[in-house]
Amino acid sequence: MTFLLRTAREGDLEALYRMAKGTGGGFTNLPPDKPTLKGKLERAAKCFARDDGQIANDLFAFILEDTETGKVRGTCQAFSQVGTELPFYSYRIGRITQHSKELDRTFRAEMLTLSTDLDGASEVGGLYLDATERSAGVGKLLARSRYLFVAMHRERFGETMLAELRGAIDDAGNSPFWDGLAGRFFDMSFRDADEFNATHGNQFIADLMPKHPIYTALLSEAARQVMGQPHYSGRPAMRMLESEGFAFQNYIDIFDGGPTMIAKTDQIRTVKQARTVQISALAPPAQGEQTHLVATGRLADFRACLGSVDQHGTLDEAAAALLGVGVGDTVTVAPA
Repeated sequence: MTFLLRTAREGDLEALYRMAKGTGGGFTNLPPDKPTLKGKLERAAKCFARDDGQIANDLFAFILEDTETGKVRGTCQAFSQVGTELPFYSYRIGRITQHSKELDRTFRAEMLTLSTDLDGASEVGGLYLDATERSAGVGKLLARSRYLFVAMHRERFGETMLAELRGAIDDAGNSPFWDGLAGRFFDMSFRDADEFNATHGNQFIADLMPKHPIYTALLSEAARQVMGQPHYSGRPAMRMLESEGFAFQNYIDIFDGGPTMIAKTDQIRTVKQARTVQISALAPPAQGEQTHLVATGRLADFRACLGSVDQHGTLDEAAAALLGVGVGDTVTVAPA
């Protein structure tokens, strides 16, 4: 396999823009807006360059490249700490139980409460993989390499990690959740609100949305049905997150109602399984060898690929060539 996960560079702007246009909307961290994407790449470059070991409002952007063709095939991001400059808003799904003596009946109501409970958490997001490359192994490399980066730079990330999944959006680009709730308070479509949020942030939601809890019984049936449900294209990503130890804990996106998946950073499977190995030898890939995620490099020099590493530190030659490592170097590995 010739795929390499590396840090994003300013020269990746055109490729990033192409992928952003292919998302179909709803990807807050990957908007189809060149100035915004350019700003993200510039910000990521500054974050990769800072090496003082302090957690801050960092953005780390990564690119999946097919080294055989030189073409960019995917991208993903990691954020050290959300909610530091502007609050990180979510809706929390809660329930209240009330009893009437006169009717001798108990009523249980579901409510949505605007929340900033997740301020200070780290986040993984902005994941996009070209449809032509959604084969076995490539998606895992793209998604899970971020966790190796977290393990190798643990001091730069918080105790909790979250991942927001895109919510249900119809073929016309409309969101039933937006139409049933926030859209009633704003004179703008979901697409317009989503684009504004991607380029200007979501503070306008907090400024104009009602602050009191909202009973879900007052929402349309279509809006209620999609609360906490991922877009159909995001179901594999949800299963992958669950396999890493993430879980849905009743927090949803304030725009499209998509689920926010949450995990303790140190309990993420790839983070827990990550180990440092000194390369003792290089050899051709052995048939039947277990495949590993293999990573090396600090901050801007980080790169990762799939390869085989045995218990003695023998790394397959193809992975070594992709990573630019040799005998005596150290790599961080986890089972793929």
